[in-house]
Amino acid sequence: MTYCLAIATKKGLVFASDTRTNAGVDNINTYRKMRSFAWPDRVLVLLSAGNLATTQAVARRLESHVATEYHDGVTLKNATTVSEAAEYIGRISREIQNYQRSLLAQQSAFDAGATFIFGGQIAGQPPELYLIYPEGNFITYSAEHPFLQIGETKYGKPIFDRIVNSDMTLEDAARAALVSIDSTIRSNLSVGTPIDLLIYEIDQLNITTQLSLRDEHPYLIGLRQQWGDGLRRVFNELPRFDWES
Repeated sequence: MTYCLAIATKKGLVFASDTRTNAGVDNINTYRKMRSFAWPDRVLVLLSAGNLATTQAVARRLESHVATEYHDGVTLKNATTVSEAAEYIGRISREIQNYQRSLLAQQSAFDAGATFIFGGQIAGQPPELYLIYPEGNFITYSAEHPFLQIGETKYGKPIFDRIVNSDMTLEDAARAALVSIDSTIRSNLSVGTPIDLLIYEIDQLNITTQLSLRDEHPYLIGLRQQWGDGLRRVFNELPRFDWES
């Protein structure tokens, strides 16, 4: 399992993902689920969850089409909009899933599905953010719901529902993202560090802030400590029942 998320604010976009992959409790590894693409006129970021063979194959296909100047259709480098690129990714994902299933047609339990969060900005256009389903279709965020999640979402969603909004600074959105992933790590062994974090400021068209936080990283240690202390303090300050002296 995995957990990836993205937050859209008026100042830009925040992307974050864990890096744990597992095929049982005795086969746990790390694998980067965040990929970024930058050219002079665009910055694009892809987060992936689901079948690892499918997500790796999708990434290779996207990179290959750019490297060979794929001439039969859209690529990440020549898409005119981020939504057009999202549609292209959905199509590639669906093709690869169908191929994976054809190889293992006798294994009825095989799940080739993959889900992606994809976003960024192309020069002259506002930033965009999409969640791409295994079927290839996609949705975007809303002003009332300015974040997208894939993978093991339930443990990290409560903080988003209470705190995240489009008026946040990018730094506050990044802190919320880290707390959300760390809360998931504490509750689910299939999600783990390092945590990859990327902050994109609107109209910059380059990646200036990208971090990989391991358990021993001083910032992550401090964040965990202060969040835990704060929760305990607020809990102890909750209203008392009438019968409590």
